[in-house]
Amino acid sequence: MGITTKANAKITSKISRPQSVNEVVEQLKSFNWVDLTHSFGPESPRFPSFAQPDFKTIFTHSDGFYVKQYTFPGQFGTHIDPPIHFDEHQDKYVENFSLKELVLPLVVIDHSAAAKKNPDASLSVNDIKEWEKSHGKIPSNSFVALRTDWSKRWPSQEKFENIDDKNQAHYPGWDLDALKFIYEQRGASANGHETFDTDTAVKQSNGLVGEYYVLSHGHYQVELLDNLDLVPATGSYIFISVPKAEEAPGFPVRAFAVIPK
Repeated sequence: MGITTKANAKITSKISRPQSVNEVVEQLKSFNWVDLTHSFGPESPRFPSFAQPDFKTIFTHSDGFYVKQYTFPGQFGTHIDPPIHFDEHQDKYVENFSLKELVLPLVVIDHSAAAKKNPDASLSVNDIKEWEKSHGKIPSNSFVALRTDWSKRWPSQEKFENIDDKNQAHYPGWDLDALKFIYEQRGASANGHETFDTDTAVKQSNGLVGEYYVLSHGHYQVELLDNLDLVPATGSYIFISVPKAEEAPGFPVRAFAVIPK
C-alpha cells in the first residue's frame, strides 16, 4: 500500500459508518486545518495588466450599518480560474462547479529549493517522477499544487513580479509537459500554484500555453495559494469555497487544507 493510499485509508477509517453528520464534522475538526488563502486589499499583489482595486466605505455606523464597496478583477488574490477564463469554447463558469468538484485529495510537489536557486525554474516531468519515488504515484482525481514558496513574497508587488533591469519578470511555474503528465498520465482533476501565472514568466513570449492547456481541457486551477509549506506532500484534502457570481470567469476563493493527524 502506497503512502497516499495509507493516508486516505486513515481518513476513511476515522469517518466510516458515522452515526450522525455531527460526528463527521467533529472528526474533521479534530484534524489539522491550514488556510491556503492570502488576505487581500487594494495594495495586494496583482497581475500587472490589472488596475489597482478600490475598497470604498459607502456606509458607516453613523448611518446605522457599516458597508464597503469592492471593485477588483475576478482574478485577484487567491482565486479560481474556470475553463471559460481562457477558452471561449468552454461553457464552465465559477457557478457551474458542483460542490464535490471543489473538494479533492491534495498533492503538494515541493519545488521551492529549485525556485530559490533559480527564479525561472519550471517543474518538469522528471521532477515529478523524482518526487514520486519518495511519495508514490500521484493518485487520480487529485488537486496537484506546485510549492515554490513564492507566497512568502506577499504582500509585495515588486517581489512577486521580480522584474530585472530589462523589464523582464522572473518567477517559477510549470512546464507544459509536466501539466500534460499530471492530467493525461496521472488523471489529476485540478492544479494550483503560488504565483500569478501557471507558466514560468520567462517562457511567456508565446503566451500562457500551460494555462491555456489546463483550462481548454476542462480543468480548473487556483492561483496565488499560500502556506503550501505547512501541508504534507500527500494525505490531505483541499476545500475551495467560492461565491456563485453569475457568469464569473474567475473569482477570489477561501481555500484550505484538512490534514489527518
